[in-house]
Amino acid sequence: MSGPMSEMWNSYGPTAARKHGRPGRETRPQGVTIDIHAHIAVPEAGAFVKPHLDLSTIPLAHFATPDTKALNVKQDADRVAVATQVEPRLVELDAMGIDIQVIKPAPPQCYFTLPVDIAVPATRMVNEGVAAFVAKRPDRFVGLGTVPLQDGQEAAKELERGMRELGFKGVQILTNVNGRELSDPEFAPFWAKAEELGALVVLHPNGFTDGERLRRFYFNNVVGNPFETTLALHYLIFDGVLERHPKLKILAVHGGGYLGGYSGRIDHAWGARSDVKGTLPRPPGEYLRRVFFDTIVFTPHQLEYLVKVFGAEKVMMGTDYWFDMGEYDPIGHIRSVETFDESTVAALAGGNAKALLGL
Repeated sequence: MSGPMSEMWNSYGPTAARKHGRPGRETRPQGVTIDIHAHIAVPEAGAFVKPHLDLSTIPLAHFATPDTKALNVKQDADRVAVATQVEPRLVELDAMGIDIQVIKPAPPQCYFTLPVDIAVPATRMVNEGVAAFVAKRPDRFVGLGTVPLQDGQEAAKELERGMRELGFKGVQILTNVNGRELSDPEFAPFWAKAEELGALVVLHPNGFTDGERLRRFYFNNVVGNPFETTLALHYLIFDGVLERHPKLKILAVHGGGYLGGYSGRIDHAWGARSDVKGTLPRPPGEYLRRVFFDTIVFTPHQLEYLVKVFGAEKVMMGTDYWFDMGEYDPIGHIRSVETFDESTVAALAGGNAKALLGL
């Protein structure tokens, strides 16, 4: 059981996971700096779905102690200005040395557990909110929308609308659709459309779906979120989505979850067992090497490893802004890896994202 907290607090600043040198805004590379992973809130859509939303279907909201739920309510209140307004956000971006931020909805605003007839208009409202935010400072923000993925055809339609009418570069989706894997045949029209349009698809977790053992210590975020991303990538690889769609552009946040740090096991299993190999023609690690990762791993050794294994061109700077689980000195994080040369720093801090998004 979780006992009462004497004081409820959270912070939005230097991470406790590494030592800090000079802030990144003072040591930034030449060239543009781009945050590939950040969120906004769209209150109008939240108000629209409130009567229809069952929080027991949202793993991160459901599998949590009262203390955790209270702290998350406090976080929403603390950060409402930067979550919804341009100017206070720009103050913090300037302090971090970030020129351009790629914004997407907060994960709870991917409304994958709602009935389709509610999810479709709600998702349109979210996407229009993202587009309106970008329109206030198009020199500083780039938009990614979301889709009602519970219906593959509707998702494909909204993806196309977002990219052709709202100017988005892609979408954020969750790592499962109300417990269904992203590789479910129902969602095939979405994957086909994403490949056709060259959309960047960001995989973002929102808690592990079977998180009963993860309620305490915010473990359904701390442990459950990277595990969700890991599991989603496994299904996309082993069920053949990446085999069928070789040109898909997928970004797996938080450094790819745990798969980025322990990818050898999937290749070993593929070679050792028929039930794992199935009909997959190539080792799973080959498909994983097509995936992009952000830098949100907090420690220099883990970031160095990601770049060493997957290549500098596959890794892009992220913050997970505006949340307390975010990285608030992302350039300093890249600089903390002493083996990175100047071209690697510049690529991670913005060059890779600029090329991927065609900015």
